[in-house]
Amino acid sequence: MSESEFPLVQFMREGFDPVAELARIRTEQPVFPMRIPGDQTVYLVTRYDDVRAVLGDHERFSNDFAGVIGLGSNQDDPGGLGFRDPPEHSRLRKFLTPEFTMRRLRRLEPRIEAMVEEHLDRMEAQGGRADLVESFALPIPSLVVCELLGVPYEDRADFLKLSTDRFDFTAGPEASLQAINDAMTYLTDLVARERLNPGDGLLGQLLRDHGDELDDRTLASMADGLLTGGHDTSTSMLALGSLWLMENPEEAAKVRETDGYVNQVVEELLRYMTVVQVAFPRFARDDLDLFGTPVKKGELVLCSLAAANRDPALGADMDQVLPGRATAGSHLAFGHGIHRCVGAPLAQMEMRIAFPALLRRFPGLRVEGEVPFRKLAIVYGVEKLPVAW
Repeated sequence: MSESEFPLVQFMREGFDPVAELARIRTEQPVFPMRIPGDQTVYLVTRYDDVRAVLGDHERFSNDFAGVIGLGSNQDDPGGLGFRDPPEHSRLRKFLTPEFTMRRLRRLEPRIEAMVEEHLDRMEAQGGRADLVESFALPIPSLVVCELLGVPYEDRADFLKLSTDRFDFTAGPEASLQAINDAMTYLTDLVARERLNPGDGLLGQLLRDHGDELDDRTLASMADGLLTGGHDTSTSMLALGSLWLMENPEEAAKVRETDGYVNQVVEELLRYMTVVQVAFPRFARDDLDLFGTPVKKGELVLCSLAAANRDPALGADMDQVLPGRATAGSHLAFGHGIHRCVGAPLAQMEMRIAFPALLRRFPGLRVEGEVPFRKLAIVYGVEKLPVAW
């Protein structure tokens, strides 16, 4: 298998499944060199153990995108924890980690339950048909982030539009970038207001506890990172998970009728879907040996989470959804190491609440029409999900 033969294979799917070429790469050339524009070589890592090792090794691999390519100003810095190295990454993450313990998140549980029921009420009022993405999977994660951050109720409709517009590429990349800039402007202003009168949300809590250690832009960037990481990914998981449950009515019945069974289903669907197909890029800090392949300092390493989570080394029948696997907690859907998604517990909570509620409200829910899957997507999902009941 030659270099550049499958330069986009890490972003390709056939329905729920990564394309067969990705599995062949994992077997035949698990560190796969690809040429990208600019005559650069990128190394795609695909085996579970290898991906886990790279993601857990911040000594040899850097996430500092701005530093590696030489961005100088804060305005150009992509921001967020995913593009930072220790010690700055460690400093910022220590502020967020306490806010995502299950004890802290339980205060959001009643609000998430209420949001889910409210959107199910709206669906039911529409009649017998809906687009489950537009009516359910898309708005709930945005509203959960609003609740988490402490976005005022009067701002939430506008904030919801900013949240969704950044992931709408139909109007071109300029519109998406403008939505990101507008969101940062709004969040910076919100942080300034919260600094004067801290509310009950995460921003207010961080300002009360660490206001002297965090400037407005840094805190706004952290909030934007939570929005980016928690919106499109959760939307995709809610939509894809619902689609799989509709296609597997016996499992749907267990989720609907058996208390606690949804926990097993959620963990297995996270592994199986792996909606974030590729982890944040890593850069080699020095010349190194990457599992038998020489990599030069500064070269880019991509870890295929989708390939790793289907690796037979992780268990048998990895191309099947088998709730209750012995290795259920070992998947890499949220990454691994110091950059593992800080909001993972919140995403899991959303799904544990949303799936049973949806299936109990509409036990006869079914797909009604064509389901268009995304093409060449970093975050995999469906464009729409027409359903009837």
